Order: sequence, then structure tokens, then C-alpha cells
Amino acid sequence: MLPITRTVPILILISLLLVAPTLAGRAAEFHVSPSGNDTHAGTAARPFATLERARQAVRERRKQGNEPVTVFLGGGVYERRQPLVFGPEDSGTAQAPVVWRNLGEERVVLSGGRTIQGFQPVTDPAALQRLPEAACGKVLQANLVSSGMRDFGTVAEAGKRLELFFADQPMTLARWPNADFARVGDLTGGKPITSHGLKGDAIGKFTYAGERPSNWAGETDAWVSGYWFWDWSDGQQRIAAITPATRTIELASPQHNYGFRKGQRYYAFNLLAELDTPGEWFLDRPSGTLYFWPPGDLRAGVVLSEASGVLTFDNASWITVRGLVIEATRGTAVRIKAGASVRMGGCVFRNTGAWAVSISGGKNHGVTGCDIYQTGEGGVALAGGDRATLEPAGHFADNNHIHHYARLIRTYRPAIGLHGVGNRAAHNLIHDAPHNGILLSGNDHLVEFNDIHRVCQETGDVGAFYMGRDWTMRGNQIRHNFFHHISGPGLHGAMAVYLDDAASGTSIFGNIFFQTARAAFIGGGRDNVVENNVFVDCQPAVHVDARGLGWMRETVAPGGFMDQRLDAVPFQQPPWSDRYPELVNIRKENPPAPRGNLVRRNVNSGGRWLNLEKAAEPGVTFDANLTDKDPRFADAPRLNFQLLPDSPAWQLGFQRIPVERIGLQENEWRKARPLDSRQR
Repeated sequence: MLPITRTVPILILISLLLVAPTLAGRAAEFHVSPSGNDTHAGTAARPFATLERARQAVRERRKQGNEPVTVFLGGGVYERRQPLVFGPEDSGTAQAPVVWRNLGEERVVLSGGRTIQGFQPVTDPAALQRLPEAACGKVLQANLVSSGMRDFGTVAEAGKRLELFFADQPMTLARWPNADFARVGDLTGGKPITSHGLKGDAIGKFTYAGERPSNWAGETDAWVSGYWFWDWSDGQQRIAAITPATRTIELASPQHNYGFRKGQRYYAFNLLAELDTPGEWFLDRPSGTLYFWPPGDLRAGVVLSEASGVLTFDNASWITVRGLVIEATRGTAVRIKAGASVRMGGCVFRNTGAWAVSISGGKNHGVTGCDIYQTGEGGVALAGGDRATLEPAGHFADNNHIHHYARLIRTYRPAIGLHGVGNRAAHNLIHDAPHNGILLSGNDHLVEFNDIHRVCQETGDVGAFYMGRDWTMRGNQIRHNFFHHISGPGLHGAMAVYLDDAASGTSIFGNIFFQTARAAFIGGGRDNVVENNVFVDCQPAVHVDARGLGWMRETVAPGGFMDQRLDAVPFQQPPWSDRYPELVNIRKENPPAPRGNLVRRNVNSGGRWLNLEKAAEPGVTFDANLTDKDPRFADAPRLNFQLLPDSPAWQLGFQRIPVERIGLQENEWRKARPLDSRQR
């Protein structure tokens, strides 16, 4: 028997070893409240007041050991003047993540805006003279300097625009016309240009109809926004001069990069003289005087955007932000750079000046179960992965409802952007936007189970899904999505899936297309597969052309743009040569010509089946498509395009489309999101 003096230490050691795992796995928690105090202990009874103090507490706790930490934010509004930055020292691990979330179901708002009060009737004679008669007595004014604001941002610079929100809705910077567009008159710049057979002018100087712009003589910082040459490229420019005698508007440099064309659409904004309807506003920057025609009781709240963003993650890892409302920023609300496994889950993003979330670099970052709307630019941008090695990033945008986005910059600001290698957009509901739903560049991305409709509403020559002008962007899959009710104005309208300008190596599999113009569009590309899709009332279902042999000849010629992109990747070396063997000898195979495209086992009902350019025929194979028989849908009037057991498509080898998995899925993340103020 051992002496008792040696037995006791051994028993203590055994006890400590048994307890240690429990201590290490125990979650720590801190509390924050707008009514708290940073001198408190951060408990539920004595919460901190600021996010910075809670971040400090997390850092201190993480130094003590690898344990999960949760920061609970009590209900209320947390106004931010600058983003809260998280770095490596704020990170968790896979076994012990850090979570920032709302307390229970309390509504927590992280706002990049400043609440403005002290509105009074307008008394300045000069301002009253400029205001339209209908606005006098209805427009109110407030001094921003008195509200503590010094930085007024910009009128039109991306990511720095000042915006006004009332009752959680973005208001309109006073404009003309109030809705729709005016049209560019005769071009008088004096530097004619021609593009694709269309004539224009490189200089923004043009005539206008009517007398309205002649009334803007007192406006010193007037701007215009327009689709100046193409229906897929918008731009904002300051007005340099207005000449009423000739009814001419002259725009300041730099000029729009594509030039200007007669008949194109534009509107003018930032005009006190056009503040003529409820919901419009204007800021006199020299004096800091805000003019606003409130569309309701001011107690609903007037907020001006001030912070560039709300949250920044710079090489941070294993942090989750859950159940918050994030809003009222001049730029992108949340930026995630490098690091790994940062998740934005069950949040509401709205009223941002740029994007909701931008992810660049790192691994396995994601946005899931969020509602995103009224953003000034896009929804979620996913960029990451290594194109040289084809190593995937694994970023994801999953199960989000994204709508009414691209308010300020109208083109190429999609609901979801996928860039780099190996990222995923799945189960998202995307609708109501002027331009793209999903924009893609890079390799091996997955776009699946999304419901996309009523996008491309303001632009032409556009795709609900879009990629283009690169032979090397391969391995991308567009599968099991529902594209419907998609059309567009302008010269060329809209496409559902737009493989533009020789986009190649893409699989379009198992999607449903309903009432879309040019549903599956192959614009001169190679090695694309259109398989196992259902097309209903499309115009047409499938389009294939040979533009590389025609108007696009210079772009695909040796030494041209496409050739340069080919040389930018190691396409003749592993892993490229193993992954994409069709690329290895592309220069020996007449690259301008479409080649290796396959259209197989698709179902078409109504509309028009095919638009095939004759020069493209040798480069496409058609096999076992059902285009001339009743496909036997389960319930087409209710948009149920599942095939009945007696459908002739089954005999062709058609595979069932899992329609029940398309669109939003109810899960813990969607249940975690706070209710919209209009739903309360």
C-alpha cells in the first residue's frame, strides 16, 4: 500500500484530468445592451454597453483556453460610426466557435446610420424660390451639423453615397422625371463613334425635349444617371452645363466609357428644384441643410447613412453572426477577407449603399438563411480559390431571400456573384431586380436549387444567370434551378442562362424554364451541355450561334482578348490538363468555331424549341429531345412541371428533377432571422 502522502496528489491529479474536458468545453457568455455600461461585468444582469467592450472581453477569455464563447446582444439599435473589425485574435476554432447573436428573439439592429431630428419649416427665401410650388409648406429642413454630422459623403461615388431612410425605406434623392426616364436627344459632342453598327458620340453633349431642364439654372451639383449607349451599362455623371437657348445638356468628364447614343434613357437627380413629391430629399452641402418631404409622420424615423460598413472580418476564423438586422451603410455592410469559416446566419441586410456581404479569399465562409433587400449594389459577392491550382474556396450563399437590389448601380450588381474556384449558390430565392440574378466567373462553381424570377427588368442583352468571354472558365454547373417570368427591354431583351461570347465547358442540367426569352443561350462557346431540362413557353428554349466566326472574330483571333485569357492560366499542365482535356489542343481546333456542344434529353412544351445559326450546326449534337409530344405535366397551370408516370420523356432516359428542393428551405437559420418591421 502506498503511503497516504503520495496517494492524495495522485487522486487530485486524476480528478483534475476528469474535470478538465468539461471545463474546456464549457461555453462562456457575455451580454451587451444599449442601456448597459462598459464598466459592468458583461453578465445578463450587468451588460456591457458597446460591441468594442464585448470584443475585448472575448479576446481576454479566449487567452484562457479553447472554449466556445457567445456574445448576446440585447434588443435595440446600435449605431456605428465605423465598422467593428475582427482579426485573428477574435477567432474561435471548429471545436470552440465564437458566436455573436441576438438575445432570445429580441430585435437587434446594427446601423451604420445616424438618426436626424430637429426638422423645421423651410424659411430661407433662396431655397423657397428654388423649390417647386407644390412642395412649399410640405418640405422640412434640418441642420446636419447640429445633429453632430460632419462627413456628408458624396452624391454618386460608389460606396460613399449619402442616403436617407424613412420608416426603414430608402427615400429618393430629388430627381426628374419622378419615374421612368427621359430620352437623349440629338448628340452634339462632335466626336462620332460606331459600335456594332450603332452610331453614337464619345462626348456627353445632347439636346433635351421640353423646358424642364431649363429650370435647373440654380443647381450647382446636378447629376444624371443613364443607359448611355448599351442597355446593359449604366453610369452616373455630373452635369457641367445647361444651355436653355439650345436646350443642351453637357456632361462633365470623365465621359461614359462606351459613349452616348440618341434615344437612350436617362434621368437627372440631386436637384432641389425637382423636390416635388413625398419621399424626395436634397442636401445643400455648403450649409449642411437637409431638405425632406416626409411621406408620413416624422416619428417613423429619419436616418442618414454615415458608416462605410458595420462589420469587417480580416483574417478571422470560426465566428458566427446570427439573428441581427444590419443596415444603413454607405458602402458594403459586411466584409470578410481571408481567414476561414465565418458565417452570417439568419440576419436581415437592408438599405446598404453597396453590397450586403463581400467575401474575398479564405476558406468556407458563408451567408445562410438571410433576407437581403434594398441594397445599393448587389447582395452577396463570393470570391476565393486559386485558379492556378484549381483549389476551391468552398464559400457559399445558401437559402437566402434576395430581392429589390441594385438600387443605385443598376448593372452587373447581382444578387450573388461567384468568382474564383469552387464556390456555391444554392436554395436562394432571387427576384425583382434591374439586371443579373447570378453573375459568375472562374471554375468549378455550383449553382443549384435556386428560384429566380422577375430579374433583368430594366436592361437588355442580359442574363438572369450570366458568364462570358473566356474559354477557360470551365467546370461550372447550373442544375436544378427554376427560372421563370424573365424578359427584358432594349435591343436584345433578356436570357435565362446566358453563356455569352464563347463561354465554354458549362453544364445546364435538370433546370425548369417557364416563360423566359432565350432560355438556354450558347453564344458561340464550346463543350457546353444542355441536358435533362424542362422548357415551357420559352422563346426559344435553346439558342446556339457561331459569333466567333462573325462579328466577334477579332476578339477570338490569335493574340486577341480570348487568347490572352487562355495564356493567363496553365491550361496545358496538370491539374488543368487533367480536369479540362478539351482545352489542351484548343489552338489547333479552330477556336473561333463552336464545338463539342451537346443538347440531350430535354423536354420542350409550347413556345419555340430552337434558334440555331447555320454556321453553328457542325459544333452541336442533338440527342433524344422531346419537342413534339405532350410531356404530361402534373399540373402546369399551377407551375407544377413534374412529369406524370406515363410521360414519354421517361422512355428517353429523362431523370426526375427534385423540385421539392428548389428555393428556400425552412431550417434553423431561416427561423433565426428577425421579423421585418412590416411583419411585426
